[in-house]
Amino acid sequence: MSSIMIKNAEIITMNANEEIITGDIYIVDDRIVEIGHSLSHSANKIIDAAGRTVIPGFVQTHIHLCQTLFRGQADDLELMDWLKQRIWPLEASHDEESIYYSAMLGIGELLQSGTTTVVDMETVHHTEYAFQALAESGIRALAGKVMMDKGNEVPIRLRENTKSSLQESVDLLEKWHGYESGRIQYAFCPRFVVSCTEELLTNVRDLSAKYNVRVHTHASENANEILLVEKEHGMRNVVYLDHLGLANERLILAHCVWLDEEEKKIIKERGVKVSHCPGSNLKLASGVADLPGLLDQHAHVSLGADGAPCNNNLDMFNEMRLAAIIQKPIHGPTAMNARTVFRMATIGGAKAVGMEKEIGSIEPGKKADLAILNLNDFHVYPSYDIDPISRIVYSATRADVESTIVNGKVLMENRQLKTIDKKIILQESNRAIKRLLSKLENVAN
Repeated sequence: MSSIMIKNAEIITMNANEEIITGDIYIVDDRIVEIGHSLSHSANKIIDAAGRTVIPGFVQTHIHLCQTLFRGQADDLELMDWLKQRIWPLEASHDEESIYYSAMLGIGELLQSGTTTVVDMETVHHTEYAFQALAESGIRALAGKVMMDKGNEVPIRLRENTKSSLQESVDLLEKWHGYESGRIQYAFCPRFVVSCTEELLTNVRDLSAKYNVRVHTHASENANEILLVEKEHGMRNVVYLDHLGLANERLILAHCVWLDEEEKKIIKERGVKVSHCPGSNLKLASGVADLPGLLDQHAHVSLGADGAPCNNNLDMFNEMRLAAIIQKPIHGPTAMNARTVFRMATIGGAKAVGMEKEIGSIEPGKKADLAILNLNDFHVYPSYDIDPISRIVYSATRADVESTIVNGKVLMENRQLKTIDKKIILQESNRAIKRLLSKLENVAN
């Protein structure tokens, strides 16, 4: 049995009453046992958090760890050009080693910025090595290989046979789903309607129901993407997914920038989860999603950074701030307040992955997924008579994350990662992207 006592902290619980208290957190193995004042339990490890703020670990519901190596390689393009000219060719060049280091590079950044759970969409091949990185690092994840069985402009190496795509996904699910008492779970990940046949999507629907796992895909990210779907199917994205029976409580849709009222109604009535990615939506010039409209309909909305080449970071502090401020010129200064956004980053993300009874808040009985912040610096002061959540959303940065705990294990302490060798990952990441770019040059020549 292992145990941790966090003492004297400001604790932002995000429980049902969103209480903020000062006190201690007692953790045994992977769970929070007690929260209170002056707890007297003995513990293997004691963390003095006086003057620190403890928050639930962030839950990012749309990430591409396979793309972390491509940071800075696809700037200043809109979505379809970004995919065709840079991302798909780079993904097609991946090998086992580059996938592993790409994932580790992203995970290191996520842990350093307080993210404890991710929904990760990988590429077509070598997903096993991304799962290996997830397993070794200790982060919590819902992940799956991307599925693509259609598209003349898709590189040959990424274009799959429908049957093999489904079988490879099931093989990965049966190996990794439930790993380490559920720390890693599987999700079927058809890339988007444009690159998936109806046969693939209907099989994903049936397999999702059979295994009771989630489906994670992109939808309505870009106006041109919607035109492509309408031209082929005579329906908009979300309507088409609903037509196929995919729109249900197990579906997580990334982006949803261009929704009409019918699609918003489907999302609300079917319990579909939406992952809002403001940084990516802005950088790819996709647009600004109508978050206030979705929230007014009580839709389930969470946050994600998307991939490193369309952001260019995986920082939830950045996504929270953007999610709040980009709505204000459109809907007014109160449209997206700090608490609404912080809720989306924590318990909202937990609901998206169906784990709101396990993560997303700091409560007895829940998994010990936490971040400890040091908010004692110029950019977050003065602290007197300010809502702590406002300080975090509008002023704090990822550099303020001092320690990160996942499943009761300290994965970062005093800014030092415990499960990832930073020097090796940085070194090997440079080697890997150099190798992939060389492959592309050889193909071009």
